[in-house]
Amino acid sequence: MGRTHRGSLPPWMGKVILLLTADATQGSGRSQNQQHVTLRTRMDGVNAKVDISQPVPLWIAGQETTSETTFDVVSPFSGEKLWQSYSVSPQQATQAIEKAQQAFRTWRKTKPATRRSILLKAADIFEARRDELAGYMKAETGALDMFAGFNLTGTIENFRDVAGRPANIQGSIPQTQAVGTGAFVFKEPYGVIYGIAPWNAPYLLGTRAFLYAIAAGNTAVLKGSELCPRTFWAMGDVLKQAGLPDGVLSVIYHRPEDAVAVSNTIIEHPSVLKVNFTGSTAVGSIIASKAGKELKPVLMELGGKASAIVCEDANLERAAMQCALGSFLHAGQICMSTERILVNRKILPQFTEALNAAAAQVYSPEGDAPVLVAPPGVQKNQHLRSDAVQKGAKVAFGSVDDTTKTKETSAHRLRPIIISDVQKEMEIYYTESFGPSVSLIAVDSDEDAIAIANDTEYGLSGAVFTENLGRGLKIAKEIESGAVHINSMTVQ
Repeated sequence: MGRTHRGSLPPWMGKVILLLTADATQGSGRSQNQQHVTLRTRMDGVNAKVDISQPVPLWIAGQETTSETTFDVVSPFSGEKLWQSYSVSPQQATQAIEKAQQAFRTWRKTKPATRRSILLKAADIFEARRDELAGYMKAETGALDMFAGFNLTGTIENFRDVAGRPANIQGSIPQTQAVGTGAFVFKEPYGVIYGIAPWNAPYLLGTRAFLYAIAAGNTAVLKGSELCPRTFWAMGDVLKQAGLPDGVLSVIYHRPEDAVAVSNTIIEHPSVLKVNFTGSTAVGSIIASKAGKELKPVLMELGGKASAIVCEDANLERAAMQCALGSFLHAGQICMSTERILVNRKILPQFTEALNAAAAQVYSPEGDAPVLVAPPGVQKNQHLRSDAVQKGAKVAFGSVDDTTKTKETSAHRLRPIIISDVQKEMEIYYTESFGPSVSLIAVDSDEDAIAIANDTEYGLSGAVFTENLGRGLKIAKEIESGAVHINSMTVQ
């Protein structure tokens, strides 16, 4: 297949080969549909109360704002309505941009030390409100305790890291060709940045869409996923509490049917000078096309079809656990999730046994099935599984017929599956499942494994398991992917 978006990893990351070993455990969590939640924070000893019977407000220029339309937010656990959210209109989106442009005139001149103080305070607030914020994410996205905690820990660390960077932004004095002339290069902020973030890792990916921008002196309009508006609302609330000036950040969300009107309004606005998008390849293509017509640069992280290569000299137990975690963490709903496990044929029986044992540890067959955020994800994975089996693939772990009838029955649950003997004619070979479905493919050599790993239109993440560092580096350099992890899972 043609590699149409090999650059789906953000360009600033380049190609990264990580030498890591990781250890993680799978937790479990529950969310209840309550009418009121009391939120206790340590900031100034204040107890705050959020009435979830009211729609989630928008954050426009630092002010909580309502709108004329609302939409329902559904629980992935039960399939029932959690709460409602206000939906931004194109006119309100324009207002957010205009306020951002006004704020940019002063924010760009703010001292790095001032920005640093605000971002460090925001990190402290994220930490103090950790349980509250994790609760929103779990309720709206179906995340387990461990993954929600991972999101918040990473977010807090990012804020503390980025806070100090503005003081180190440097220009340069390049050599010029003409005698008696000189040049100075200054790095200046763009202006208003439009960030679009998904639901699956909202705190990490949502804050990433504006954090670097505002730290560098830009202002931002963040459009969060309609699947978890209260989670995105909380980001705006934290930054407001941290003292971010009004207008520097707006956080909006909208009904699915308003996506084209709102995004077109924002991208077409002359004050918006750059677009940052994390999400599906299909939507990314639309966003890139629209931004291209407006001659605006885009920064994108799109889909993935990550392969994990297991060499015959690998530590099988460690490789198996890392592959199971990489495949099934957050029910496989991560762009860097392991989608293919390429195993040297010499160790296939032993590795399959170890992988099945690891998968059972990650998600016990007797426990509740993992939650997918919406029914279409379940339906897509069921189709990919059925298509593969009908075309000759075998089920190494799980069941292709398992629709997971549990005490919490809903169309959002699906148990993990490992499918072996996957061939090119099967849809799952090329299609990103974005769910708990992974292919196990036998290979005869490192060269075969590299060829299969590169036989995809994606190029986001990968992994190699071997006890020979030189061999691992050699394979990693041949994989056409933005990041390759050695002896660790594809999700980092």
